[in-house]
Amino acid sequence: MSNGTFKFSNQALGAVMMALQESLLNQIDIVPILKGFELTTSDDGLVVTNPPTVRVSNNSVITDKDLTDMAGE
Repeated sequence: MSNGTFKFSNQALGAVMMALQESLLNQIDIVPILKGFELTTSDDGLVVTNPPTVRVSNNSVITDKDLTDMAGE
């Protein structure tokens, strides 16, 4: 990583997949979730310090506050 390029760690890829799953399952825009990711570097690559959580469906409507909470803002 000394050349200024970065790769996703397995953890960061998992966080992206969790965001994608949340987006697809609940038919919501993934962009706010991804924009809210806080990244740091590690020996394994970039790490998401605030990964999203995926809800098990309780049939409730996703609100703007839910999106903000998912994004960690």
